[in-house]
Amino acid sequence: MVGRPGLPAVTGEVHLVRAAGHHAGHPWSATADLRIGGRQVVAVAEEATGTETVDRLQDRLRRQTDRATEAWAGKHRTAAPPWRGGTAENIRTT
Repeated sequence: MVGRPGLPAVTGEVHLVRAAGHHAGHPWSATADLRIGGRQVVAVAEEATGTETVDRLQDRLRRQTDRATEAWAGKHRTAAPPWRGGTAENIRTT
């Protein structure tokens, strides 16, 4: 579901549950709690059928995985200050 080239190591759990009561509007629910390269990704979906629930969860995971991959690749990371292992060039003097 989330494995593809360029993606860091992925670990975690996915739970798919059907509600016991017939009165539930969306009896199927799914929760995914993953770690992608040290970043937590959580997605939740509720739908009328198991297939719809899995499809919705997969779409949400794909969007969040894309964001996590971009952050992991360094596109959205800020430079670390010297006291966190960065260089002195990262400090702006005014």
